Amino acid sequence: MSIKAKDRITKSLIYIAAGLMGAILITILGYILIKGLPGISLHFLTSDYENKTTYVTTYFYVDNEDNGQAGYIGNLDASLSWDAAKEEVVIMSIGTGSPLTKALDGSGNAYVIKKGDAVEKAGDINVKEELSENKSGTEIVSEIETAMETNTDGYMKLKIQREGGGILPMLVTTLYLILLSILIAGPIGVFAAIYLNEYAKPGKMTRFIQFAIENLAGIPSIIYGLFGSLFFVQVLKMRYSILAGACTMSIMLLPIIISTTKETLKSIPMTYRESSLGLGATKFQTIRKIVLPNAISGILVAILLSVGRIVGESAALLLTAGTVAQIPSALTGSGAAGATLTIKAYTLMKEQNDLTTACAIGIVLLAVIILLNLSIKLIARKLKRG
Repeated sequence: MSIKAKDRITKSLIYIAAGLMGAILITILGYILIKGLPGISLHFLTSDYENKTTYVTTYFYVDNEDNGQAGYIGNLDASLSWDAAKEEVVIMSIGTGSPLTKALDGSGNAYVIKKGDAVEKAGDINVKEELSENKSGTEIVSEIETAMETNTDGYMKLKIQREGGGILPMLVTTLYLILLSILIAGPIGVFAAIYLNEYAKPGKMTRFIQFAIENLAGIPSIIYGLFGSLFFVQVLKMRYSILAGACTMSIMLLPIIISTTKETLKSIPMTYRESSLGLGATKFQTIRKIVLPNAISGILVAILLSVGRIVGESAALLLTAGTVAQIPSALTGSGAAGATLTIKAYTLMKEQNDLTTACAIGIVLLAVIILLNLSIKLIARKLKRG
């Protein structure tokens, strides 16, 4: 076979491989978009996952500032409707002067009643009890509206249910986890890479450290999860928490950050260092003012790769951060557990076989990665110019 024929075959194989990879990528993204787009909505992005029931008190008695008199609000300035599918009284609209805008929760804090909230109980009117008495939805709505508009007590206790089904808690938890993991692993990884490339002398110890880094990168994530569950959750008593998850993820990220940063530092020409040292700068000054500014793009690439690992991880976080669909209120202890978007997508498919919602979460994950990618590139560009 001639050399030209071999070249043509090799070239054809390269084109076929590139086309195949492009087709696979388009197929995956297309499938996720087709299945997930119907599940994307503002409510999906901004609501809690679980339905939330709150007891509030709304006030119908106001002071009239114009003439110094006080009186009762006789106009509800809101519309209620009956949802036959869910058998609920739903708030369709709320005016700015409605007494529903003057609600307080059980702790005395202002509670914002929103359009779409369901009224399960208003004063002595219980929706479920009314239904058991064979009253129609229209009659129940009329009774609640009349009770509110003719109220002379000055207040009324309401039982409000807010529909869940959103991913806001998981989205916030994912962003928290990204931030914490990078804050822990970033400095350690970068400093370790600087030591290995700039200070460490070739020898057995350096080779051992490099060997350990390479092997850490190949360990399955479930092993990290088991270690995190044993050490951070149990020994350090962090319990299932966002901090335990971040510490576990930080260990997983170190090989990526160290290896990528080290290769970036290697790419900086030695003449830069020699010129700086020749002008009288110390080694530390050379690293800080010459090497690191020129390596900033590669360091940010290492961080970007780390973000992708955090966003896509599930096994390790299942055993350390937990699966609770809530926004963590602390780093450790009670209320510190939280599920990420990836964990929720996994549990939705495993427990409920909800493909639409899982694919919708996949779209959000892609959007988060793209936005973080663009942000990191913009930061790198500005730092490079500076």
